[in-house]
Amino acid sequence: MNEFLKNTWKHRAHVVMALPVFLILFFIMYVPMAGLVMAFKNFNYVDGIWKSPWNGLDNFKFLLASKATFISITKNTILYYLLFTIVGTFLNVTLAIMIDKLVFKKMAKTMQTLMIIPVFISYAAVQFIVYAFISSDTGIINHMLGTSTRFYSAANLWPYILLVVKIWKDTGYGSVLYMSVLAGIDSELYEAADIDGANSWQKIFHITIPSLIPMITVMLLLSVGSVMHSDTGLFYQVTRNNGMLYSTTQVIDSYVLNAIFSSSNFGFVAATSFFQSIVGLLLMLFANTTVRRIAPENALF
Repeated sequence: MNEFLKNTWKHRAHVVMALPVFLILFFIMYVPMAGLVMAFKNFNYVDGIWKSPWNGLDNFKFLLASKATFISITKNTILYYLLFTIVGTFLNVTLAIMIDKLVFKKMAKTMQTLMIIPVFISYAAVQFIVYAFISSDTGIINHMLGTSTRFYSAANLWPYILLVVKIWKDTGYGSVLYMSVLAGIDSELYEAADIDGANSWQKIFHITIPSLIPMITVMLLLSVGSVMHSDTGLFYQVTRNNGMLYSTTQVIDSYVLNAIFSSSNFGFVAATSFFQSIVGLLLMLFANTTVRRIAPENALF
């Protein structure tokens, strides 16, 4: 304890600078966790969180009440996570390398700015952009192709539509993160490769990509913790919460949001969030343990 206090005083300037961040994290991320007790209570507004009666695991039983629905939304949640993660990571890395080394080298700054813009567009606005393209009456796609496809009743098409929207919105920002790693690669490695007669593709596969693997691993490990969470704006607003699309578009988060609006059962919401967090934590621990055994230097802890 004395050593801890001595080091804290020694680095007091750094501690003071970091204190606001710690306080923000504490009050925003940790204090609200006390509300998880709602997962085990029959919450009502009169008694509030602390005085509402306990109901054990009834809220979790409600989550599992409809086995078919639970299996469907869980399957959709996991499959969309895998789809977005695999395709998104590939495109992020590819685009970062293209900008840094190949096609867009001379206009890298401009490209970075253009790619980040979609991140700041809310899904409340994105849904109108998507509607403008796929509306059955006035949509750009039907108008250009001379068709009358009713996209908002064709559930089988929405995995592709959501993938395109997700890529358009997030890929640019993701590639910028990888570009920061590319900027830190020692130029002497490329100079040595030039001396050895390596071409551009050989330098990419033997220097660039291996240098990105630690960042890719960290990003994947961090994302595993959110495997049971989905972007509510994407699945609720872009799809316009259309019941005809639920078979392929309803995920756990959008299901919970519908439950809130229909029944205001906040105990069920807390139970679902608790379930998602526990599953995410276990998956992240498993993934990190696996990475630590294979490549310890790339593990989070």
